[in-house]
Amino acid sequence: MKNTLIAATLAVAGATSVDAQEIGVYPAGSGPSMLASAENFTGHVVVSPLLPSTVDTPSASGLVSFAPSARTAWHTHPAGQMLIVTAGKGWVQREGEARQEIAAGDTVWIPAEVKHWHGATDVTAMSHIAITYVRDGKNADWMELVTDGQYADR
Repeated sequence: MKNTLIAATLAVAGATSVDAQEIGVYPAGSGPSMLASAENFTGHVVVSPLLPSTVDTPSASGLVSFAPSARTAWHTHPAGQMLIVTAGKGWVQREGEARQEIAAGDTVWIPAEVKHWHGATDVTAMSHIAITYVRDGKNADWMELVTDGQYADR
């Protein structure tokens, strides 16, 4: 599924968008959690939607939970992505650079069009809130899976 977070956020309260002029409260669990696609993720990854997109603030948001060794495929975002790590430890890596450790409380900014991956460490689960900005109806361009060798490369 190319736009997992968009699909998940649209499921919240059955909305296609929210009224940007109203305060909205979306109770935990108002949208169904889903297993992330094996096409774009390795390992056990659960995506839980948080807030639907609006016309004024086109973004997809979700709580993404990675089991140990679970990770995204290589991908880019046409308008960037913010990750807020809520639990555990993980890694984020930009193509051609060393991976970086991320932990609960950290915030990560991934600029537009930067090829990268992120996920849990090999021994620790990790969860993050992902806020992915949408451009032209798209929040991600998915590429090849991160190989076990790339993942283990320190």
